[in-house]
Amino acid sequence: MVQFPDPAQSPFKRDGDSLGEGKFADPVRTGDGSRRAFVPLSGLDTLWFNTGTLCNLACATCYIESSPTNDALVYITKAEVEAYLDEIEREEIGTRQIGFTGGEPFMNRDMVPIMEMCLERGFEVLVLSNAMRPMRRFEEQLKAIADRHSGKLLMRVSLDHHTKEAHEAERGQDTWDKAIDGLLWLHDNGFRVAVAGRQLPTETMEEARDGYDRLLKAIGIVLDLSDPERLVVFPEMDESLDTPEITEECWGILSMQKTAVMCSTSRMVVKRKGEATPRVAACTLLPYDPQFDMGETLTEASQAVKLNHPHCSRFCVLGGASCSA
Repeated sequence: MVQFPDPAQSPFKRDGDSLGEGKFADPVRTGDGSRRAFVPLSGLDTLWFNTGTLCNLACATCYIESSPTNDALVYITKAEVEAYLDEIEREEIGTRQIGFTGGEPFMNRDMVPIMEMCLERGFEVLVLSNAMRPMRRFEEQLKAIADRHSGKLLMRVSLDHHTKEAHEAERGQDTWDKAIDGLLWLHDNGFRVAVAGRQLPTETMEEARDGYDRLLKAIGIVLDLSDPERLVVFPEMDESLDTPEITEECWGILSMQKTAVMCSTSRMVVKRKGEATPRVAACTLLPYDPQFDMGETLTEASQAVKLNHPHCSRFCVLGGASCSA
């Protein structure tokens, strides 16, 4: 039995000023009256599905509060996923990649047939997993999929840090060795693998990436880290800490294109507990916030996204992060 960690002791928490009063209150105007930045959908390159918030772990600072008991997002079914794939084909949306996140996707018993269906329909598939026991229950089925579709399937394993100490402070005791073993099992059985990690407040992004590079080489895995899909290191995601609001003028100040923000090219399908049908959220990070609910269909969800949340500022615009790469 994993002993769940104390959120107050997470190494990814840092002290800082609380979010300023009045910030992110109005979807159209920032606190000083400026025009809030918005991001139009340039094309739906990646469609994410949240498979459900149930997880075998309860990480200290999980942004979506996944745990063995949280079913706020219930399991999505194969038929529900298929309906969105049909819409992509019918509307000629041109989606390249289907991504799966949770919770832990392999807690959902439909996960393997869902993966197979997406791959057989020609999509690239990205699966985010902790690579622990839920995934390992499906070893034989997964190996068969890898044998047929290895070039189209990428398995991204979550290692919260490149050190065991920080990883287990966030994920719980006895989680490190199991995650490493799962990553090695995937690598040794011919899967294309990637790693998702996090940057400690006390280290630079360069130090974090170098740490993961050393770790992977030490366990016998050599990844092309110039490929942004193979190592994703996320910045902090504490929405309680202060961060600037993003205005339309910020694009010029930052010399940044709107197409660099992940809601320009992606959406996520969720099924909230108590709702009859799945819904499309603007962002993988904001499945519960009603202002980021874009509708029931992908066509409805093609509207622009107003950057009215701390994650929009800290994680996406200033942090330059994306769940897709």
